[in-house]
Amino acid sequence: MTRPLTGSDPAQYSLFEAPAPQSAPVAVVPPPDRAPPVVNPSVLRHPQASREIRLDDHLVAYALKRVRRRSIGFIVGAEGLSVSAPKWVVIADIENALREKGGWILRKLREQQERQQRLQQARVDWRDGTSIPFLGEPVIIVLDPRATGALLNTDATALPGIPRLTLHIGLPQTATPEQIRDAVQSWLQRQAKRVFEERCRHFTQQLGVRYTRLSLSSAQTRWGSASADGSIRLNWRLIHFALPTIDYVVAHELAHLREMNHSPRFWDVVRSVLPDYEQARGTLKGDVLPVFD
Repeated sequence: MTRPLTGSDPAQYSLFEAPAPQSAPVAVVPPPDRAPPVVNPSVLRHPQASREIRLDDHLVAYALKRVRRRSIGFIVGAEGLSVSAPKWVVIADIENALREKGGWILRKLREQQERQQRLQQARVDWRDGTSIPFLGEPVIIVLDPRATGALLNTDATALPGIPRLTLHIGLPQTATPEQIRDAVQSWLQRQAKRVFEERCRHFTQQLGVRYTRLSLSSAQTRWGSASADGSIRLNWRLIHFALPTIDYVVAHELAHLREMNHSPRFWDVVRSVLPDYEQARGTLKGDVLPVFD
């Protein structure tokens, strides 16, 4: 199951006719730790911009590439607008195509800017008292040299709006951000393996399948995968989500052991154990995970 973890696929639009297969444009989206800064909303500039055009009240500076293809292609990615066009297409025709789709381009550029803002806000400041999501709940990190390893505490009397979970890490107050990050990440991965094994046991019984091996993944574009030999791989970052979302990915991959495709029959298998799986799938697409530096 493919889905970028740190950003949605760049929006694309091709005019006139389909691009030649050998020269189709490829959008490269940088990982969150290299996300470009959010710019003035009235000036939308690609770092490799070579031309500018005014769309409504916005000045859009875009990167233009002359390529061997039969159409004009637009890609709106994290860096901005890229345009690919055949050498024989004059600038006037390119700009007419941009104006024709100006509303779509501006909407996609705004969506990318908003996502970059969310990514910046999701960057973790690794220190005592910082917060990260765990199973859909905020967890406060506490540096506690008296603790051995990492210990999760639950405050059943916490007031509404106050995190009830604290994770005590056996590190001194002088610990570096890298030490804190590594300790927390190690704990999260251990919890992920424990939770995933439990949910796999639950759904294998319901689906009547058997998996041969479960391993953790750190893939950038996949939440999980299943092989015909019964091997299941699940991205450990799923542990940030609430259990219904984890259940969807687990059930999705185990369902592939019955239907190794995404046919209607496959989705019927998923629906047989998770009737409302569409809601959990939407969470995967819309939520922004914490950014680990």
